[in-house]
Amino acid sequence: MTKNNEINSIEYTCNGKSLTFIKPLVMAIVNITPDSFYDGNKYDNVSDVLRDVEEKIKHGADIIDIGAASSRPGAAEISETDEWQRLENILREVRKRFNKVFISIDTYRSTIAKKSADLGADIINDISGGNYDAEMFKTVSNLQIPYILMHIKGTPQTMQSAPEYSNVLKEVKTELQMKTSLLKKLGFEKIIVDPGFGFGKTTEHNFTLLKNINEFASLGFPLLAGISRKSMINKVIQTNPVTALNGTSILNTIALLNGCNILRVHDVIEAKQAIDLVEYYKNN
Repeated sequence: MTKNNEINSIEYTCNGKSLTFIKPLVMAIVNITPDSFYDGNKYDNVSDVLRDVEEKIKHGADIIDIGAASSRPGAAEISETDEWQRLENILREVRKRFNKVFISIDTYRSTIAKKSADLGADIINDISGGNYDAEMFKTVSNLQIPYILMHIKGTPQTMQSAPEYSNVLKEVKTELQMKTSLLKKLGFEKIIVDPGFGFGKTTEHNFTLLKNINEFASLGFPLLAGISRKSMINKVIQTNPVTALNGTSILNTIALLNGCNILRVHDVIEAKQAIDLVEYYKNN
């Protein structure tokens, strides 16, 4: 079984930068969509995005994750043309202004992944784990930039319609293991594994995965947890996306204690504080 210290020694190069996991990282969410579950329609123009990205970096974000197509439950699919129209100029300007930060693009389309990489994106974050575009694995293997492989059951339109598993931990891990093997056969190993909290899982499924997230370390790749302000918090403590910050911090802390390497969050300051406290706790 892969030990955490083995994952800590992994280094992924991309665009002249090195992504390391010695200490957990913060991935800051930048949704440039009108309909995301928490912060949709947040920006009026590119300047608003640049100010927000600058603030997130100042607060300690290691990775900026830009998404131009909502993946909230029930979200309508937008066209590739619309996704790129939303994304192109913003990515270009963020890359120009912040040349040292890692930029991740949240897309399941291989064509968008390629265009984004051509504009300087460092990471591709695919909620579909290659399910929605048969060319995605080939594309990222050619690009040789880190790829976040997430598990999903169904589509954003259908994923929360009574998802069922015989054994959620085993089934999610088996699928991710199969896909990492496919990527390895293509000569690609710059993989980050995401069990996909909230993507085709009930609250019970999500907490089973959270409790056992360290099991995914045996796949041999860094682990990402995307829990921020999700319904797995709200359904337990009767909050909503706006009031779920405390619950987010608590579950992020659990994820860190269980071996998570990246926190994908809306709130950078609180995530950095959770990381600093857990690291101090572990080292004393």
